[in-house]
Amino acid sequence: MNKLYRKALFLEYFTVFYNLLEAFVSIFFGAMADSIALIGFGLDSIVESLSGLVLVWRLRQHGKISAEQEEKIEKRAQMFVAITFFILAAYVLYESLNKLFGQEVPDPSLPGIIIAAVSIVVMPLLMIQKYRTGQQINSKALIADSKETLACAFLSVALLIGLGANYLFGFWQADPIVGLVVVFFLVREGLENWQESRE
Repeated sequence: MNKLYRKALFLEYFTVFYNLLEAFVSIFFGAMADSIALIGFGLDSIVESLSGLVLVWRLRQHGKISAEQEEKIEKRAQMFVAITFFILAAYVLYESLNKLFGQEVPDPSLPGIIIAAVSIVVMPLLMIQKYRTGQQINSKALIADSKETLACAFLSVALLIGLGANYLFGFWQADPIVGLVVVFFLVREGLENWQESRE
């Protein structure tokens, strides 16, 4: 395996590790603050790590199995990831609407704000490295994954605004509203994975 493929694998391993860490911390502090935005963000990170594992597998199989076999297995995995996105979207939608209309007020979450701020820095840097490496090895999958990483950065911005509005101004409705933004991202990523799995 050449140097660029090793770099691509390192980037994906880092993505999986970071997303799992982010998921654990987000869900833990989200549960403590009763923040659906933070829990939804953590759930999205879990599915992103599943998607990253698919790409790790694909990169590790480079040159070991036929391109047809590689494509077939990846499409099955993508379909599974898509279904997972849809299930999580339904859960976050239900919880967001329930909290918004039931007026369940989440506690302010400083740890959540820190998580969002760190992701706003890490994700764009990771996206640039993935995109450049994907171009160098001519990997459409890695380039597509770099765009998902950029979407995570935008989601982190939405999370920071929502948690910040609650923490600084007591605007608790921002939390379930950001939960609805998370639903949009989950559905969009689910549809993209579903379409790619059907091509």
